[in-house]
Amino acid sequence: MPDDETVLYRGQHYDIGHGPGYYGIWPAGAPRPPLIEWWPDTPDGWNGAWSRFTGLEAAGPPAPAGPAILAVSRRRAVLAASLLAAGVACGIAGLFPDYFSGASLAAEPAQLVPHVVYLAAWTASALLILAGGARPRYLRAGALLGLGTSIVTFGFFLADAGTVIAGGAHLMGAGLALGLAGWLACAAGSAAAIRVRPSRAWLHSAWRDQPAVLALGCAVAAALGTAIAFVPSWDSYTLRTPEGVVHTLTAGNAFANPAPVVAGNVAVMAALVLVAAVAALWRPVRLGAVLLAGAIIPMAAQAVSALVQAGEAVSPAQFGISPAQAAQAGLTISSGLTPVFWVYCAFVVALAVTCGWLLFAPRPLTRPRPVFPPQPAAAR
Repeated sequence: MPDDETVLYRGQHYDIGHGPGYYGIWPAGAPRPPLIEWWPDTPDGWNGAWSRFTGLEAAGPPAPAGPAILAVSRRRAVLAASLLAAGVACGIAGLFPDYFSGASLAAEPAQLVPHVVYLAAWTASALLILAGGARPRYLRAGALLGLGTSIVTFGFFLADAGTVIAGGAHLMGAGLALGLAGWLACAAGSAAAIRVRPSRAWLHSAWRDQPAVLALGCAVAAALGTAIAFVPSWDSYTLRTPEGVVHTLTAGNAFANPAPVVAGNVAVMAALVLVAAVAALWRPVRLGAVLLAGAIIPMAAQAVSALVQAGEAVSPAQFGISPAQAAQAGLTISSGLTPVFWVYCAFVVALAVTCGWLLFAPRPLTRPRPVFPPQPAAAR
């Protein structure tokens, strides 16, 4: 039995115990079989767990399917990791052919960086899921990491596809097709490795748990700030002439695009806020932190991409001026980042701090000590 799980009552057929942020029920026996049901670490969660425990005890022994349960878990882990590996392979292959407009991701460092970061997150997810064959917590952590990344990156890939939709099918390259296929495989692999078991009792009690409400408020506020700061222009260009005339331009507003691209950007913003809210309320809370980390990764990758782009040389052709004309006029162009970009970075850091709080907060944040019902005769 893991060190962070404790049996509270032993029944004739089942055990009820406590883990990190939850109460769980296991079939009785050794070695310890996998957890079959769990409830949040709250008074209502305890009442639900005890009621279910006594009902299972009265129903009799479970079917002798311990090895089969483990086999199913291993098959699920292998399937999920295989889908993620296939998705990562497609993503890597998609870095080199034309993405759209005749350019590959590998040829554009600012576009390459975020895609490499996505692929690294999904690779880590696959490795954690494979390690979860022996440690179920790793499987859940890997699944949530990949799921958080997949949910947020859906909007980015939708925006890329929106560029093709708005400009015509001739813009679509093999790189984009492989990238979309890779995202789909990674999203399916992440989802295949996780089972969500909602608890009405937990949802009801979460609103009365002040630390949970505080975590929810911090996560949603940071996510909303990040989403809002994602919209305005980040790129700043300064044009100077020998006569000292200076003209500044900005570019990159998320809403200054065709409608299909705007739809993708809105999907990114909505997904980030939704994932942050779910992560703050997830139990065990440490797994919620992993889900939030998966959502933060692609948003942080956008900031890195902007920094890379700001460090690249600016071509006069971006402003409809040929290099020869720029040289003849003595025009120089420098690039930078707007103040809104740094505001965006601050909110991303705030999200990361919230994630760290959820990950390293004392377990649980506030733990009401439940009054245990009398131990049933079968457990004595």
